[in-house]
Amino acid sequence: MLFVAASAWAKRPPVPPKGTTFTCTAVAVWDGDGPIWCKEGPRIRLAGINARELDNSCRKGARCPAMSGIEARDVLVNLLGGPKGVLPSGHVAVQSAPLACRSFGPDRYKRTLATCRDEISFIEDNLVKRGASLR
Repeated sequence: MLFVAASAWAKRPPVPPKGTTFTCTAVAVWDGDGPIWCKEGPRIRLAGINARELDNSCRKGARCPAMSGIEARDVLVNLLGGPKGVLPSGHVAVQSAPLACRSFGPDRYKRTLATCRDEISFIEDNLVKRGASLR
């Protein structure tokens, strides 16, 4: 079923306009700061934080956390309900409770730059507290 869902997302979903709030039920994660694929359509890059890439590199000019890219991804996966498998694309499948997100518009890859929170706190704050990302 996840393979079918992943193939349905081959087209880029629309980015919610800057300033709007939307719901994201996370179904897949790539690395420690996104993209997070939402059942509702958007692909989110978490705003205001930087995690290492899966190859442990860091974006040019960005502060680089000590935690490895795979460890950072796993922290995010666990915040979103834990791993449910791996998709053919390499994304880790998750099944989160709905998140409340706020769009900052598109990033350079046409993903939705956003902050997201569960019922208790912001996902970005949890990633920083655990050492998976830096602001």
